[in-house]
Amino acid sequence: MVGVRRGLAACLVGVVVLLASLDVGPAAWGVGLACAVVLAVAAGRRAAADGVAALGPADLVTLTRATLACGIAALVAEDLGGADVVGVLVPLTVVALVLDLVDGRVARRTGTASAYGGRLDGEADAFLILVLSILVASELGAWVLGLGVIRYAYAVAARLLPWMQRPLPPRYWRKVVAATQGVVLLVAVLEVVTPGLARTALVVALVLLAESFGRDVLWSWRHRPARTGQPVRLAHPASLRVQRP
Repeated sequence: MVGVRRGLAACLVGVVVLLASLDVGPAAWGVGLACAVVLAVAAGRRAAADGVAALGPADLVTLTRATLACGIAALVAEDLGGADVVGVLVPLTVVALVLDLVDGRVARRTGTASAYGGRLDGEADAFLILVLSILVASELGAWVLGLGVIRYAYAVAARLLPWMQRPLPPRYWRKVVAATQGVVLLVAVLEVVTPGLARTALVVALVLLAESFGRDVLWSWRHRPARTGQPVRLAHPASLRVQRP
């Protein structure tokens, strides 16, 4: 297996190669590289905290997906600057969504599933959804950003409220909802349906996402410590997706 530092360094190099092949402008380069650096630093720190010395096969698939997400973020910046990038952005997004189905299977078949890999998987999901929601929001309205920011709002709340830091039980529905967000946002980007139908699908996706996070919040509230001072087993906010399906 690949050491964490070498794996993250390869991810950074991969982002540079991807950006060079996309032939984007300075602003897009800045966005793509910034995303890659944040990814590498956050993943490295989390690996150190979890005592992870090497990346498993599924982790490498997830990092490949995260690399593509950094390139997609750069393309979104290019699009917001007035360039037409849909023809390139869509294939990259499709590959990223397909890889989201692969890493879990690889983890199970190789027996390398881990809490760290689950967190990495969840963060890659959340980031891709955020990037796509920014692109779609530029066309259909700022409310679409709700699809991208709700995960991060949950993470902030979990840091501020001790009762939300208890590890959540595994639930396959979370992964289904996350995949739904990506597919619906991609359909909106493609503009293969009318704007009205796209808005309806996005509203449904947003309701499903709110229901999923709301259920987790309710579970945490019901299982909060009964007495002040009772110890709480802390968990990283991304533990809502620790289990790869």
